[in-house]
Amino acid sequence: MTDVSVPELRNKFSRAARLGPAFAALFLVFALSNSVGSLSKPPPDPRAVMMVEEGQLALSRGDTNGAIDAFEAALALDPGFDEAFVALADATRAQGLTGKSIDYYRRVLEGDPRHFGALAGEGQALAQKGALAKARRNLAVLQSLCGANCPETIDLRMAINSGPSASLAAEDTGAAPLSN
Repeated sequence: MTDVSVPELRNKFSRAARLGPAFAALFLVFALSNSVGSLSKPPPDPRAVMMVEEGQLALSRGDTNGAIDAFEAALALDPGFDEAFVALADATRAQGLTGKSIDYYRRVLEGDPRHFGALAGEGQALAQKGALAKARRNLAVLQSLCGANCPETIDLRMAINSGPSASLAAEDTGAAPLSN
C-alpha cells in the first residue's frame, strides 16, 4: 500500500480547485457558441412566398399597386419574411416613395445587416434622394461582402452614377415634379 501524505493530497485538491472553474467556463463558452450558431430564421410561410411571387409578377406587368397589395398580404401571413419587405420596399421606391422604401429596407437590415438586397435597395433609394455619400457607404459595405461584380453592387454603382432621380432634379430647379 502506498502512503500518500496529507500535504500531497492538499496540493492535488487545490490544483483541481483552481483549474475547475476555468474548465467549466471553457465548457460553457463552447456549449453556448454551438447553440447560438444553430439559431436561424425559420423558413418562410409557403403562402407568403406565393404572395411575393404574385407581387413580383404584378410588378413586372407594371401593376405597382397590385404588387404592393400582394407584398403586404405576404407580410400579414409572415411578418418576419425579409424578402417580402425588400420586395415591398422595391415597389414603393418604384412609386417614388423613397422615404418609405428606406424604412422598409432598414427593417430588414436591423435583423440582417448583411442582406445584399436590402443594402443595395437602400443605397439606390438614398441615391435617388440625393444622399450620395450615404449610398456610397452602402456600396462600400456591399463590395466588402460580395465583391465588385455581384449584381447588387453593380446595380447600386449604376444608381449612384445616375445621381438623384429626375423628379428631385425638377424640384430643385423649381419646376413641377415629374411624378408623385
